[in-house]
Amino acid sequence: MNLICEITQQALLTGYLTLDSENQLRQLLSRDYGTEDLKAFIHLQQAVMEGLVRQESRELFFSSISPESLTQEVAIAS
Repeated sequence: MNLICEITQQALLTGYLTLDSENQLRQLLSRDYGTEDLKAFIHLQQAVMEGLVRQESRELFFSSISPESLTQEVAIAS
């Protein structure tokens, strides 16, 4: 089994994509990969969008944003 498929399978099993796995996926996707890996990655993306797999990177990002700073950013953008 290809590495992208293995990472995808692990994330789908656990419902969680770690920072390490995400970084590993970035490296693997910057190289040549086959159709099986591409399909697995698309499946993983769909699972994340549907909320079946959580991403550690997003959880860390959103936990670092305070409600006050978010309100300020919205006000600046308006």
